Amino acid sequence: MGRRIQLLPNLITLGNAFCGLLALAKAIDALTLSTDDPIVFYQKMETACFLVFLGMIFDSLDGFVARLVGSESEFGAQLDSFSDALTFGVVPAMLAKVLIEHEEPLTRASGDARLHFVAAAIFALMAILRLVRYNLEPDEPHEQDERGRKKDKGFRGLPSPAAAGVVAATIWLYLILRQPELELLEGTPTPMQKVLGWMETVHWGPILDWVPTTLVAMLPIVGLLMVSNVRYVHAVSFLTGRGQFFTLVGLVFFLVMFFIAPVPFLFVFFLGFTLSGLVLPVFRRFRSRDGRVGS
Repeated sequence: MGRRIQLLPNLITLGNAFCGLLALAKAIDALTLSTDDPIVFYQKMETACFLVFLGMIFDSLDGFVARLVGSESEFGAQLDSFSDALTFGVVPAMLAKVLIEHEEPLTRASGDARLHFVAAAIFALMAILRLVRYNLEPDEPHEQDERGRKKDKGFRGLPSPAAAGVVAATIWLYLILRQPELELLEGTPTPMQKVLGWMETVHWGPILDWVPTTLVAMLPIVGLLMVSNVRYVHAVSFLTGRGQFFTLVGLVFFLVMFFIAPVPFLFVFFLGFTLSGLVLPVFRRFRSRDGRVGS
């Protein structure tokens, strides 16, 4: 019985890898099955983006379950990295490449297939390099606050799930803005569909036409952030470290916003987290300088 329980974290990790493989299959289906009905492409790509986020849930659960049942192992750590390299490295890069090249006739962009591949390859390779560095480098010592408690120093470089999240959320937001019909749940409009109905007067075309080109630039930039020395906080530690009440308020706000408009919320959340590593150090520097001037 004990061995069966110890297998559970690895099975959850394989669930992450399965989501990545299925997302790739959906992207292939999007290209091959959309000849008769163009909306099939957007439906398959939406499913692929959803699978990336589902993989994140598996990725967050496997470590928790491993600690819960006391089955943390080197094998599990390596399996987790290989799964992350697939779901959060290769898959987002390929989804972006598929979308960019499929939408070229619609956006009237004159892109280069080789450039698209290079951008996708940079993202995927940087994700792999980040995961290798994360496995080989020892944990850095914790800092202490004024009360002597340990402070989590966070991540060095953008975590690969966050990098995948900002790319997948950008693609998903593009899909529902290009095809609002996707925001129908069993024939019933979702809250986001109703919001889009209120915004029918907005002409999204000129803005959406720039998204594929933006993705070409986004892939290498986000990829380089993964292997950079930019510091990122642990989102969970950030919430839980501020008391139970603050954590509860943050969780309620997250769930409400996710229910009302899941795709835009995911886009804002992951984009904000990606930019936070660049913006927060500048903010802290200005605040510390103001403090010295005031004293």
